[in-house]
Amino acid sequence: MLILGFESSCDETGVALVDASGTATPRLLGHALHSQIEMHQAYGGVVPELASRDHIRRVLPLTDEVMAQAGVALSAVDAIAHTRGPGLAGALLVGSGVACALGMALGKPVIGVHHLEGHLLSPFLSADPPEFPFVALLVSGGHTQLMRVDGVGRYALLGETIDDAAGEAFDKSAKLLGLGYPGGPALSKLAQQGDPAAYKFPRPLLHSGDLDFSFAGLKTAVLTQVKRLAKAHPDGPATMLLADPLTLQQKADVAASVQAAIVDVLVKKSLAAIADTGLKRLVVAGGVGANARLREQLNAACAQRQLRVHYPELHLCTDNGAMIALAAGLRVQAGLVDLAAAGGDYHFDVKPRWPLAELA
Repeated sequence: MLILGFESSCDETGVALVDASGTATPRLLGHALHSQIEMHQAYGGVVPELASRDHIRRVLPLTDEVMAQAGVALSAVDAIAHTRGPGLAGALLVGSGVACALGMALGKPVIGVHHLEGHLLSPFLSADPPEFPFVALLVSGGHTQLMRVDGVGRYALLGETIDDAAGEAFDKSAKLLGLGYPGGPALSKLAQQGDPAAYKFPRPLLHSGDLDFSFAGLKTAVLTQVKRLAKAHPDGPATMLLADPLTLQQKADVAASVQAAIVDVLVKKSLAAIADTGLKRLVVAGGVGANARLREQLNAACAQRQLRVHYPELHLCTDNGAMIALAAGLRVQAGLVDLAAAGGDYHFDVKPRWPLAELA
């Protein structure tokens, strides 16, 4: 059972091939990814129209690269998976259109995959895959959620962000510091030079008694601190919103303090979810899951409590085709996809807004 997967929900074009034969965890045979970071840097963020056009240019050459890696002909593929949502509508249409056109040309079934389910299950491709059941901390883009996962397709929402997600808090704080795009990785890199205790930023909802998150107040606190530092600087006007007059050390200290606040909330909420459910295993997935401080803090906390914690491989933390092909393979193995019904009808739609709780 060879499944070819396409990911095009935002600013990465990903293609991958997995072998989902039998009941063993699907095995990655080939994987190629193109990031649009360099193209979007000039604009300080993702430009949807440019993202869609670039997906069109990249998807077929990446497919050729993956098939060459795997040493497999396209005709040998048994099913084709694509990200149906959530994401940018135009970008999603590219991957979905290519997948359905290829499925029609080859006479193969096509499977629409939920982008967040791909992230959620991506640690199964790691050298240390988890076992069900587990608590999942999903920190991807505009999503910060805690889920109870009892099996493929068996997800219960425990808590989620009520405003800004962790990734957005990283990106918006980076913008306030005048850092480049993508902001989150830039802030994390700068934080390595700073003092995480330099500024006392709030930990919103840390003691709320539930498992929800909120990071909008943190962003406001960072803005206030940056303006205070800029005003105090002899060369900085009081109205500065970006911290150009700040010294590199001041910026590093702010970055480290922001990161410490975000990580503190994520760690303590994750441990609370583990305690509430009585489970002994935590999975961390999504782009923020690559953050070194988050991994360090979670590893230490879980080791102290004799809990297991699992992550995707670092190169699979961002959006990628491997997680889409994997999710499709696991759904087929779990009997949640009827391949006979998935073939023959190649009409498609995309779901730019698609809560994971609505996944059938």
